[in-house]
Parts: sequence; structure tokens; C-alpha cells
Amino acid sequence: MDKKEKQEQNTAEEKAEIKEELTAEEVLQAEIDRLKKELEKRDADAKEQTDKYLRLAAEYDNFRRRSREEKDALYDSAVSDTVAELLPIIDNLERATAFENGDKVKEGLQMVVNTVAATLGKIKVEEFGKTGDTFDPQLHNAVMHVEDDEHGEGEILEVFQKGYKKGNKIIRFAMVKTAN
Repeated sequence: MDKKEKQEQNTAEEKAEIKEELTAEEVLQAEIDRLKKELEKRDADAKEQTDKYLRLAAEYDNFRRRSREEKDALYDSAVSDTVAELLPIIDNLERATAFENGDKVKEGLQMVVNTVAATLGKIKVEEFGKTGDTFDPQLHNAVMHVEDDEHGEGEILEVFQKGYKKGNKIIRFAMVKTAN
């Protein structure tokens, strides 16, 4: 091989090495570009998930606020409705106090009792605990007990205080005297 051929061969080998180096650089650059795109995609996904989370958190806060406001409004409405039903009772009591005649006062008080019963009926409050009923510890509070063969087991002989309930909720237990 002569000098010129050797020089050409060295140049060809150098070109091959340079080509391999360029190829390796290109491969590395391509990998870097791919990783950058993947990172950008993941960043975009993370931003989207963060946005969804923030929106959900805001919706939940709004729901809690609305629920609290609705509960407060419902309570205020219930109180107002109950007071509106009680006002005629107060009116009748005021009228009863205006009378000096005992019979008129008694008549006025009976009107109040009737109005109270009607008002409780309107708001679906039931009274219970009548003489002759059977004692139920879930509804009645027995404060006295007598042994009497003329009456049945657990019969209510006297009611000291009527009980009241709304649906299944006991507002006040009936205070009673029972037999046997």
C-alpha cells in the first residue's frame, strides 16, 4: 500500500468513526427529545389532574356552604311556622285574663286547651297516655304503682302528665300511675 492509499484508508476510517459518533449523538439526541416529550406530556397530565382536584375541592366547599345555608333556612322556617301556630294560643290566654267572671275564665281556658290540641294536630304532634291504656315503658313513666285486683296487669289508672310524640320521636313521656 502506498502512502496515498494509506492516507485514504485512514480518512475513510476517520469518516466512519465520525459517522458512528454522529449516529451515537443523533441516537442520544433522539432519546433526549423523546424523554422531553414524555416529560411535557406528564406535566400536562399532572396539571390536568391538579385542575380537576381544585375544581372538585371548590365544588365540595360550595356544596357544604349551600347545605349549611339550607339547614339554617329550614330551621328558621320551622321556628317561624311553629311560632305562627302558637300565636292564637297566646291570644286566647290574653282574652281569658281579661275576664273577671270565673265561668268566663274557665270558658276562655277551655278555648285555649282546644286551640293547643288543634295546633299540635296541625304540626302532627300526637298526645298519648290515657287512663285505661296499657303501660308501655317506651312511652310511659310510671311514678306510682298500686295493687288492685279490679284492674288488669299494667293498666294505667291515672295520668299525671300527658305524653307527646311526633312520628316515632318521643317529645315527652307520659307520667302515669299503674295497677298490678
